[in-house]
Amino acid sequence: MTGTAEHQTTERRVVLLTATLTSFMTPFMASSINIALPAIARDFALSAVALTWVATAFILPTAIFLLPFGRLADIRGRKRVFTWGTALFTVSSVLCGLSPSATFLIVFRALQGISAAMLFSTGTAILTSVYPAKERGRVLGLNVGAVYIGLSLGPSLGGLMVQQLSWRSLFMGSAVLGAITVVSLRWLHSEWAEAEGEGFDLTGTAIYAVSLTALMLGFSVLPATAGVGWIVTGAIGLATFLGWELRQQHPVLDVRLLTGNAVFAFSNLAALINYSANFSVTFLLSLYLQYVKGLSPQGAGLVLVAQPLLMSTLSPIAGRLSDRIEPRTLASTGMACTALALLLLTALGRETSLAFIVACLILNGIGFAFFSSPNTNAIMSSVDRRFYGVASAMTATMRMTGQIFSMGTAMLLFSLYIGPVPITAANHHLFLRSMHIALMIFTAVSVVGVFASLARGTLHSAIGQSGDAETRKQ
Repeated sequence: MTGTAEHQTTERRVVLLTATLTSFMTPFMASSINIALPAIARDFALSAVALTWVATAFILPTAIFLLPFGRLADIRGRKRVFTWGTALFTVSSVLCGLSPSATFLIVFRALQGISAAMLFSTGTAILTSVYPAKERGRVLGLNVGAVYIGLSLGPSLGGLMVQQLSWRSLFMGSAVLGAITVVSLRWLHSEWAEAEGEGFDLTGTAIYAVSLTALMLGFSVLPATAGVGWIVTGAIGLATFLGWELRQQHPVLDVRLLTGNAVFAFSNLAALINYSANFSVTFLLSLYLQYVKGLSPQGAGLVLVAQPLLMSTLSPIAGRLSDRIEPRTLASTGMACTALALLLLTALGRETSLAFIVACLILNGIGFAFFSSPNTNAIMSSVDRRFYGVASAMTATMRMTGQIFSMGTAMLLFSLYIGPVPITAANHHLFLRSMHIALMIFTAVSVVGVFASLARGTLHSAIGQSGDAETRKQ
């Protein structure tokens, strides 16, 4: 028994280390890239609209492949998918750092997105597999905390690296972290595949991928007429996908998780809304601080660090609280704080003080921390073990889809107000107008998110319905 207990303890530590390290890598890259965008635009002479594709090229493939890789991980092994994802992330980071043109950079960013899907769909699932229900809030809080530490260091350390070295150093640094993670996985010997032997729905995966691509492409080319056509095609495709999945014995997404589990369904809806309202805010503020306020990349990073610093500090606390307090109470309160912070940011102008911006970011950081960890705990604790991979992937899909909608909103407003030209002093007023409208939209979305979060019901009743054998034994 002692040997088994020691093995479990070692295994849990290795899982926590590797999952935490990968949870740090991708957010660090995402937040530091925002700081690097003006430098990339100068090197490759990119317009404001084209610049958004440096971020969107990563997000789109991640959203497309999350559910398929989550399902594949449940069938073939979460460790296997996680390991290959880490290796691909490392290689694609090196390729991004060596990109000779914007086209190559966008293509390699897409490869990074595929690898991120492999990591996002398995990391949380592996953590949930090895830790008992009574400890999940704590470890998921630590994991989410690592995400926000990455977000915290991205603007500050990333800004310093861009200013002192170049934007290429960001990718090379991420490659080093990926290599360390690959080596660490040598000490992880267990595998988790509770759905082993079940079939993989390749047709459903293809319908889902094509539909989501069409939907996101539509948002990227609005207000052109073709954009409407792509969006309608994508919506019809997603409806077809749900109908197809209902008829499959082993679907990529078990639709019953959405129709018969209120906590799972509304928690994922709340996650979608939260990221839709939040993701492009850092992107917009990074451009605002550097173009309108005239700050250096390092200076902008030091301002933006306020939000993720609060998120990384408070997320573990919020996670532990969610083991005792209903997640919907904590998450809904957090969403309300976010709505207030975004409302205050709509007042930004040329003369706005940095102290006001930092105060808004602190409030948003508090809100995000008290939303994310409890919300993730609610999702993962509301399903049976054999759905951990799909649940983890679904959560990440909501996050990435929300990020795409958020970036799509910014892209649409840039197209309407600025057009296919670089951001210069002559069009700063147009940039400010588009940013204000975006923040107003995000504020309204956050208010809706408060009600979606409250509608989820209680976690304890959901656990009783979910068939989580481990939870019922405790």
